[in-house]
Amino acid sequence: MQVTIIGTGYVGLTTAIALAYVGHDVTAVDKDQRKLTLLQNGQCPIHEPGVDTLLAQIGARIHFTDTLHDSVPHADVIFIAVGTPPKENGEADLQYVESAACEIASALLPGQACTIVVKSTVPIGTNRRVIHLVERTLHERNVQAHVSFASNPEFLREGVALRDTFYADRIVAGSDQPEAIEALSRLYRPILEQTFLPPSFLPRTDGAPLPYLITTDLTSAEMTKYASNAFLPLKISFINEIAGLCEKVGADVTEVARGIGMDPRIGHRFLNAGIGWGGSCFPKDTAALISVAAEYGYTMPLLAAAREVNDRQRLAVVDKLQSKLKGLRGRVIGVLGLAFKPNTDDVRDSPAIDIIRILIERGAHVRAHDPVAVPNARRELDGLDIQFVEQPSEVAIGADGILLATEWDEYHTLNLAGMAKTMKNPLLVDGRNLYKPSDARAAGMEYL
Repeated sequence: MQVTIIGTGYVGLTTAIALAYVGHDVTAVDKDQRKLTLLQNGQCPIHEPGVDTLLAQIGARIHFTDTLHDSVPHADVIFIAVGTPPKENGEADLQYVESAACEIASALLPGQACTIVVKSTVPIGTNRRVIHLVERTLHERNVQAHVSFASNPEFLREGVALRDTFYADRIVAGSDQPEAIEALSRLYRPILEQTFLPPSFLPRTDGAPLPYLITTDLTSAEMTKYASNAFLPLKISFINEIAGLCEKVGADVTEVARGIGMDPRIGHRFLNAGIGWGGSCFPKDTAALISVAAEYGYTMPLLAAAREVNDRQRLAVVDKLQSKLKGLRGRVIGVLGLAFKPNTDDVRDSPAIDIIRILIERGAHVRAHDPVAVPNARRELDGLDIQFVEQPSEVAIGADGILLATEWDEYHTLNLAGMAKTMKNPLLVDGRNLYKPSDARAAGMEYL
């Protein structure tokens, strides 16, 4: 099929490359010239494992442009995968979605048959708005086209986005038009039936079930995405709240999480206690869902509490450092990890970034390391006095304490004993429960 994807962020680029890999002809559209130049030269503008490898393999089945007028007239399926950043009041900003819808309608040809699919995470009712904008623009142009509409929310995790695309547990297709459902069924058939040859670096798991195709109406598809991105933060905030009580009564939250996670009704995923959740989805989508509910005079106290607990985690770890060191002013604190999670360079709403800001506000000197996220962190923390170092061991030199903020694989194997010897005060605050307390203490660290 001929596919046009508008937006080459994490979702748009991953989707474009995966669809091209399974055999479709894909045109990806973006107005960011820096991104386009990199992509046209075979370079990936984001850190997402495997994307650059597949980009080199798919060759002529994908190309990148800054104009959709060349690709829309030939497209069978057109994805809107642009950003929906939060406004100050928590609402999702839909200007890029609406602009894309109007531009698509301006490029459609008379008699053209295609399906327009909203892939971006959007508030309830946005697809109805997109339909209205497209139909209005076509009417103003006096053009009749055979356009169907669908909502196809993504459920990708940064760092494993290709695995989540190729081996999805479900694909949600929302539409009231059978032709739209049929188009998405055709598009995803190689993934739904697992008939494609897996990438050599990303093999298919033996015995894994085939993905489900869940068909529903537009509004339910929109709500499914928000409900998913609300439930997972609830689960993390729950275990973090339990962790606070565990600390008071002398229980080990990692053992508690293991015990309750064995219950199949609960499951072990998203029960890792620590400094909280961040990234481009959970903070934005929980705020947007609360905002949408408020429009209808409906409150969501569970979700509001989950956000409150998450904010509290960031302050709690700073208070823990301050209490142990009897003050932070003039102290040197090393921070391991800046991305909001491993295997990504994304620092949007990263707990580490907020914690660094608080540390500096309280007078601490911060020395930080991350395997890939330093350039983005520099931009996010522009103007603040931070020392970024090349090697993780360097954060320890002369430090009064270290905070492990992101659980990168390479931090698993750090020489803690060697680092402890270079510290002014060998204090390790493990914000992700990465290390065994006994191992850290045997290395000479005071472990929290």
